[in-house]
Amino acid sequence: MKHRLVYLLNVGQRRLQRWSQTRSASGGVTAAQAGLLFFLGERNGALMSEAAAALDLGAPGMSGLAERTEKAGLIERRADETDGRVSRLWLTEAGRTARQKAKRRMTDLNARLTEGFTEEEIDVVARWLTSLQSKFPLAEDGDT
Repeated sequence: MKHRLVYLLNVGQRRLQRWSQTRSASGGVTAAQAGLLFFLGERNGALMSEAAAALDLGAPGMSGLAERTEKAGLIERRADETDGRVSRLWLTEAGRTARQKAKRRMTDLNARLTEGFTEEEIDVVARWLTSLQSKFPLAEDGDT
């Protein structure tokens, strides 16, 4: 095969992850936290299970993310009013501020990621990356 797609995808993901981690270490939020803040900006008060589904996380991953984000003071977890066994997630004022900063950083990052490519090329890349979700569903969805 001409392209080593798995290798390129893995190297690109690791480099992007390291780059992102250095930014979050200097006062920003992690990529996972940013995703949660973006989701809650649209669906404040969502159930944890709804956030997990939107972020493509299992229950343990979502629980850890919520715990870390709450500890950072960016969200609050509250029991659901009708079913106290489940939690809803709410942005705090600090979370709303962090969300705005993360949105600005994401705009800059997306510009950097797409630099040198046409809109049509990026559309193909986005379509390919999106297709991975259906080609490789989560194990808990029944496929392995």
